[in-house]
Amino acid sequence: MTDDPWQGLRQFTRARIALGRAGASLPTSATLAFQLDHARARDAVHQSLDEAALLGGLRDLFGAASILHSRAPSRAEYLQRPDLGRQLNEADWQQLAEQHKADAAAADVVPIVTDGLSATAINRHALPFLAAWQAEMAEAKVVVAPPLLVHQGRVAIGDDIGEALDGKMTLLLVGERPGLSSPDSLGLYLTYRPRRGCSDAQRNCISNIRPEGLSYERAAQTCCYLIQQALSKGVTGVGLKDDSQQLEADTESAIPFLR
Repeated sequence: MTDDPWQGLRQFTRARIALGRAGASLPTSATLAFQLDHARARDAVHQSLDEAALLGGLRDLFGAASILHSRAPSRAEYLQRPDLGRQLNEADWQQLAEQHKADAAAADVVPIVTDGLSATAINRHALPFLAAWQAEMAEAKVVVAPPLLVHQGRVAIGDDIGEALDGKMTLLLVGERPGLSSPDSLGLYLTYRPRRGCSDAQRNCISNIRPEGLSYERAAQTCCYLIQQALSKGVTGVGLKDDSQQLEADTESAIPFLR
């Protein structure tokens, strides 16, 4: 076994660096670790939402929550037909439009939680993030509609839901495509006036929310800032930038005692 001179840097990252070598090959420990991470990533893709725990947690936080389904009837078809994951099934779309339109019309933002490509991310991080986010929303006096939990959904399903509800804005929580060192990365997408046919250029994304990445509290603060700016300016996406950190830096520079 030959150690790598950069081995000391491994304490700062879970990336596969400085693995060393055994002859011309990777050491057995590195090979086994790769196989374990690959299995975890595959498990994240195929795992199901923990519906009972998520629904109970959402109702504890927000007082109410509903279950919806995309047009993908199974995980296998969901993975093979991305287009089906971008649309609600017709029965749920009609029910949503009839029963929840008043709630959405009275709210500033509708939270949507869906599995995406990592239900593991949702099962682990959706509720802790939403607890931090709800506190930020309450302090900012932003009105939040009861959340929706969607099985087999992709990012654009928020547009389908937005059209059914005719709401101001959606916040979609989705499990990101797993990496070998990050099978549980949670992503957020904000869309102002979501409608069918919206493009990704019309969304703001906050990515890699998990203890090893962006903290729940920091993600909630950034999300709250973007929501307030979106409601004020009437836009999300390329027309809305996260300049909150620049504002903090400018404020600290202008007010010396805040340094």
